[in-house]
Amino acid sequence: MSAEPDHLDQLLAQLNSGDRAATEQVFRTYEPYLRILVRRELRAELRTKFDSSDVVQSVWADLLEGIQGRGWRFADRAHLQAFLVRLSKNRFIDLCRKHGPALAHEKPLADHALAETFAGDAPRPSEVAQGNELWERILALCPPNHRELVQMKLKGLTVDEIAGRVGLHPNSVRRILVELAQRVDAANGRSGPFAGLL
Repeated sequence: MSAEPDHLDQLLAQLNSGDRAATEQVFRTYEPYLRILVRRELRAELRTKFDSSDVVQSVWADLLEGIQGRGWRFADRAHLQAFLVRLSKNRFIDLCRKHGPALAHEKPLADHALAETFAGDAPRPSEVAQGNELWERILALCPPNHRELVQMKLKGLTVDEIAGRVGLHPNSVRRILVELAQRVDAANGRSGPFAGLL
């Protein structure tokens, strides 16, 4: 509310006479203050239903109707401000009561069993197909005695787990997998992008 007191007094006189332009200027003067007032009370779960601008717009509509249709008048700036604060609080309470029952029955998606189904980091079907195609090429290029290592890697086993199962040192398993990746890259005419997969 950075407007000068004299300017607000002049606006209040115009407001009391029913001047719509003055009503708009008064609203713009008080709007930031009212939004801060509402934001202080607005809990995070309610923000999915409404925000401070919804409450303040409702106050604006009530103020217009009251001044033009019901003959509302204000003795001074203090009365106007107190009225706008009270009206904002009442509208806020109305919206809380309206949306409260729905919030009591809602659960975040993270708590729901379907949350994992819609995970954003899951690979797209085309990426899965490309990955499967790549593993098939790797298996086709690898010697028969190394296929078991590739199949274990394909199942998601770590280098240490593979080494433990086949009886090799982890560095030997890593070397075999890197060499296979280099063969695939050479067969595709590229240098090294598949090494990270292995």
